[in-house]
Amino acid sequence: MTDDVKRFFNNLINKVNNLYLILITDRDGVPLLRVSHNKNMDLALFPTLIPTFTTSSDQATKLGLGRNRTIISIYSNYQVVQMNKLPLIVTCIGNENCNIGHILALEKQIDNYLDELKFAVTES
Repeated sequence: MTDDVKRFFNNLINKVNNLYLILITDRDGVPLLRVSHNKNMDLALFPTLIPTFTTSSDQATKLGLGRNRTIISIYSNYQVVQMNKLPLIVTCIGNENCNIGHILALEKQIDNYLDELKFAVTES
């Protein structure tokens, strides 16, 4: 993975106020890239987050409205935005005041940097 990809996501987490974590995984939840303000943020809080997203996304696609692209979940202390970028999943976790619209507006920029990671996942 190039330094440009890491640098982009490090800059991205600083652009969005109250964004705690950006996690890029494969479809099974295997982490490929993790960027966080708080290095001690425990992902044990989210043990089934990725597999649940995958299942929910597959089910939402069956509604006949086209392929599901994004699921937004709002909890008491967190907001989670998960983007379906098959074979990758981008998960953004922020506090309850995080600007979800800002994250969604950056989606096209994120796509440009995921190509290298997608290639690595499909080749392995």
